[in-house]
Amino acid sequence: MAKRLDTKRGRSDHRTRPSPESGDGARDPELRVATIILADNADVLPGIPDGSVNLIYTDPPFNTGATQKRTTLKTVRDVAGDRTGFQGRRYRTVAVGSTSYADAFDDFGAFIEPRMIEAHRILAPDGSLFLHLDSREVHYIKVVLDGIFGRDSFMNEIIWAYDYGGRPKTRWPAKHDTILWYAKDPSRYTFHHDEIDRIPYMAPELVTPEKAARGKTPTDVWWHTIVSPTGKEKTGYPTQKPLGIVERIVKVHSNLGDLTLDMFAGSGTLGEAAARNGRGFILIDDNPEAVAVMAERLAFAEPACIGFEPSRAVAGTGRQSSRGGKRRS
Repeated sequence: MAKRLDTKRGRSDHRTRPSPESGDGARDPELRVATIILADNADVLPGIPDGSVNLIYTDPPFNTGATQKRTTLKTVRDVAGDRTGFQGRRYRTVAVGSTSYADAFDDFGAFIEPRMIEAHRILAPDGSLFLHLDSREVHYIKVVLDGIFGRDSFMNEIIWAYDYGGRPKTRWPAKHDTILWYAKDPSRYTFHHDEIDRIPYMAPELVTPEKAARGKTPTDVWWHTIVSPTGKEKTGYPTQKPLGIVERIVKVHSNLGDLTLDMFAGSGTLGEAAARNGRGFILIDDNPEAVAVMAERLAFAEPACIGFEPSRAVAGTGRQSSRGGKRRS
């Protein structure tokens, strides 16, 4: 029998939590949850109380049939190195660690369905699910979600489009993912239009200078670069999703003090988006490398770590934690 997870401290009291319009980022510590769990989500989800989670964003394995792997590199000065840098200086590439996970299922729908049934149960009445998939499985899984949530609860198919990586010469390059948005109750859900970040007009000369300066709200096609392999946001975890994509969802579809959850948490992007915007989070993953990355990445939020010791987890990734502990994501 699954152990019941106490989310009482993370459940928002609508009488006391600050409104999203107040601009007050201060939160009652008793309304805050910050938890990372090393476990199979199928064992954890049944222990979460009904209606206790306000927002679920999750990015399950895409069933590519391959092992997803990312190697973390650094460069050192070396006159005989394999890279040329600024002013012709030579550098040598050194591998400092790698993370990986298997991404293959015989029946992806059967794997996802019981977890989505649990997602529906634990969502608050005004809560939403955002399920991040790719073109291999999204059409199958939408039918599964229609059966669980009801077709009327399907709100949007969001396309995350990016332009990075190789371009095959035998077909159109696949450069997008799909995020399915379902509201538990299509007549009552959280959506803060004023929290939507604005983007530049593609043809600013066709609108007034005032509109051009303000920008426009995005459509259901979100253009956003992937996490840069050399950027500060990179954790080294394979398939890490950009903070900008997840932060947009968190700001628009939840309130200050709300509880968010990612059952395939990977690098912990939802946790960072939640913590930096006054929300609580529960992150679940069964990969020790992932929880180690999350523990290090989210150290500023002082999360409770269940099922693992953060310091030991970081050591297993082959990377050095800035706090002397282990991390993964």
